[in-house]
Amino acid sequence: MKKITYNKLVRDLIPQIIEKDGKKAKFTRIIGPKLNEALVNKLNEEGQEFLEAMNMEELADILEIVHALIELNDFQLEDVEQIRKSKQEKRGAFKQGFFLEHVID
Repeated sequence: MKKITYNKLVRDLIPQIIEKDGKKAKFTRIIGPKLNEALVNKLNEEGQEFLEAMNMEELADILEIVHALIELNDFQLEDVEQIRKSKQEKRGAFKQGFFLEHVID
């Protein structure tokens, strides 16, 4: 038997999927700040995977993590969306690809 170490947050049904496949795994439940940190780490991981694959499946994973962060922090999706729209109106979106190199003051 080969042991593979992951040390990362996984989706909620992964424990059952691993068990159904006849494998054994060790999971630790995390909450609060540790879960927030793990979700942000997962967001970075999925962001990198999106850059490599550039497909909707990876983008959907990013969105799932954003939804989890909203729920964990007792935010409302509607409130987050309103803030997004407000910032877009005041400062714009990220559609035009402006990359700020420097400002001379």
